[in-house]
Parts: sequence; structure tokens; C-alpha cells
Amino acid sequence: MKQKIVIPIVLLAILGFTVGGYLVGRHSHDFPPDTATVSENDEAHQWTCSMHPFIIRDKPGLCPICAMDLVPVKKDAGGSTEQKITHWVSSMDPTYVRDAPGKDAMGMDLVPVYDKSGGGGGVTIDPATSQNMGVRIATVVRQDISRSIKTVGVVTADESRQSSINSKVEGWIEKLYVDQTGKPVRKGAPLLEIYSPDLVSAQQEYLLALRNSERLADNLYPEIAQGAQRLRDAARTRLKYWDISDSQISALEQSGEPRKTLTLYSPMGGIVMMKNALPGMRVMPGEELLQITDLAKIWVDAQLYEYQLPAVQVGQSAEIILPYSLGTVLRGKIAYVYPTLSGETRTARARIELANPGLELKPEMYVDVRIAGAPQAAALVIPTEAILDSGEQQTVFVALGEGRFEPRIVRTGVKDEDGNVEILDGLREGEQVVISAQFMLDSESRLREALQKMSAPPAAEPKEALDDLFK
Repeated sequence: MKQKIVIPIVLLAILGFTVGGYLVGRHSHDFPPDTATVSENDEAHQWTCSMHPFIIRDKPGLCPICAMDLVPVKKDAGGSTEQKITHWVSSMDPTYVRDAPGKDAMGMDLVPVYDKSGGGGGVTIDPATSQNMGVRIATVVRQDISRSIKTVGVVTADESRQSSINSKVEGWIEKLYVDQTGKPVRKGAPLLEIYSPDLVSAQQEYLLALRNSERLADNLYPEIAQGAQRLRDAARTRLKYWDISDSQISALEQSGEPRKTLTLYSPMGGIVMMKNALPGMRVMPGEELLQITDLAKIWVDAQLYEYQLPAVQVGQSAEIILPYSLGTVLRGKIAYVYPTLSGETRTARARIELANPGLELKPEMYVDVRIAGAPQAAALVIPTEAILDSGEQQTVFVALGEGRFEPRIVRTGVKDEDGNVEILDGLREGEQVVISAQFMLDSESRLREALQKMSAPPAAEPKEALDDLFK
């Protein structure tokens, strides 16, 4: 009987001790002493996660998010933490604000919010954390910087060095001296001979007018002599209009016999680019028979996007790189920027004129083009990788020392091909900027700023949307 009474009493005692210990532990956890700031004589450290710096603990352990070992928070020479904790908020519900650490309604640890009165939205990270994040910095320096444009170009013939060969009389091709496309010809070389009945009649008329003028030169009546002279000049002019040269007319005067055919000569030296003539073919006035192009000088039409046009001007130097010939670079100058834009490719064209020794450049060939811009002297320069471009503004993170980083809006200028960018406003010479892992710094800065605004928004400003936490 005594045994039956003793057992329930022992069980009740154990249950009482358990509940009491739980209540005492919960009371001491939910209402700890004020540890928002650390006194100068206190040797205790706080611990944080290298990947999630907003996780703060009073003793070492594991990060509740990524399970990495916590690292100690650095203290300055006076022993106080770098930033003062103003209040604590819930990581799941930013409207849940407390003056001391603890847990929120869902049992999650509260996140500390730091005083940013002098930080300007900056971030403070322990050096060990920075090393784990791979933070690298570069110094803002002054140096010359120039923007060069790399693009492609198409080789075209110089339009001012092209000639079309055609006949001004109707006839038939008796003989063809140039029988293939691509054949080089010299200036004054014979191209073809045309038989034309009209031309034979014109020669006979000129010979008759010539003999009549000679016979009436000593006539007693000057009007008759002058009339014969005018008739001879008209017949000669008719021949010249049909492309009969002075030497051919002189030969006709000496021989006194009309020639059956008319020989067409090359007006310039070059390459036969088009041949539309065959022996025995009938020729009509104005019909193009041959086309000759001088390729000793060539054009290159460089393709430019719309945003590149302001950086390209007439007179700039340009280099032509031949993709198939390593090390071959030809130099020329921009002679003209076309005022039109291609509707298909949305590109404009800049004409580059250059010599073509050995006819190495051929029409319709693709080449690489590098256009050198005017250099900006003594410009503030940083690596391009330091810029965070949102599309509306450019931001860099400035390293202030002792693990402090400040986001700063800058205005950029010229970018060169070596990965540097000119800074027009926002930085000073000698400052240091972050060139890697700044995306993590930007996320941390935005998160802390959003938490602070949501927990204590200004009266005159609306609350920031929760979506800002995940930008």
C-alpha cells in the first residue's frame, strides 16, 4: 500500500522539476540582459556567418541557414563593436520589432539592425568574411584612356575609279580584245571594234566636206569659203561625238578612206569587273558592254551601331586587320560617315579609304576594323568590373577600411578595350573600390536598408515594398 502512494509522489516531483526548469530557462532566454552594446571592459565577442552577415550570435556555433561555422565579429581598439545595434526585427516579419534579442512569434531568432547614422547605407564585414567572399579591391588612378571601336567591314570598290564602256552608235562587234572578266587592262589599250554603217557614212561625209573646204579655200567670195569650212567642222564634230579620237580623225584625213570599224579604247587602267560583249553581237546605242574598275585604292565600309556613331568622326585613324593573314594590318582614315541607316541590320556605315598594294583587298571581302578614338588625358579610371549597372544608374562599393564598404553612385564616361572605364563624377583619386563580390555586398546593403525602413519608416515617406528584399 505504501508503495502505491510513494510512486505517484515521485512522478509528480519529477514533473514539477521539469516544468520549473523549462519556465526558468524560457524566462532567462526571452528576457536577457541588455546586450545591444558591448562595454569597453567586456571581453565577450559576437559571432556571425561569413555568408549571411546578418546572423549574429553571442557564442560560436553553426549558421542556421547554411550550417557554416560562425566567425568572430571584429572589434576596434576600444573594444566596442563597429556598429551599434538599434533594435531587433524578425527575419520573416519585418514589422515585428523588439528592443532586445529573442525569438519572434514563429520561434525564429531576431535579426539585429545597426545604427547607420554615419554609414550612408554602407556595410561592415569582418576581414575573415571578406576573404571568404573573395572581395578584391582596386585603386582609383589617373591615366590616359581612349575608346576604340571594334567592328567588321566590307571591302568595296572606289566608286570614283569605275568606268562603263558603251557605244554611241548602232553596230556589230567585229573583234573583241578583252574576252574575260577579271583581266587587267592598261589605260589606252584597245577593248573592241564595232562595225557601224552609220559611222562609215559619217566618215565619208567628213571626207567630202574636207575636200570641198580645201577646194573652196581660195574662192573670191569669202562667204562661200566660210560656208565650206563650217560644213567641215560640223562633220568633224559629229565624229567626235561618236567617240572618234583626234588621232583617228587625223589618220582618216591622211588615208582619205573611211574605216569599216570603230575601235573603243580603255579610258583608265584597272580590272574588267563586268563583260557583256561577245564577238558578232549587235550593239545598240548606250548599251553597257564592259565595266572597268581601278582597285589600286579601295574602300572599306565599317558597320557601326547607333550608339557608336557619336564616337566616330571624319579624319579618325582606322586599322584594317585581315582575318586570314595574321599580323597584317593596313591603316587608313575615315573619309565619310553615311547619313543613312540600314533598316535590316540597324547599322550605319563609315567609309575608310586606303591604298591596296598588290590588290590584297578584294571587293566583297570581310575584314576586322578597329577605329581609334581621341584619348582622354589624365582621367579618373577604375576597372569596368567594379561597376554595378542597374540600367538607370551605375554604383560602385568604396572600401573605407576596417571592413567597411560604402555604396556610391557614379557617372561613367569612356570605356577602353583593356577593361577600364572613365569616372566623371562620384570618386576621387586614391580611393579604393571593390572589383569582385560586390553583388553580395549590394544584396546585403539593400537587405539592411529595407529592414530598417520597414521597421521604422519615416512619417513623410511611404513604406517600401517587401519585394525590395529580394532585388
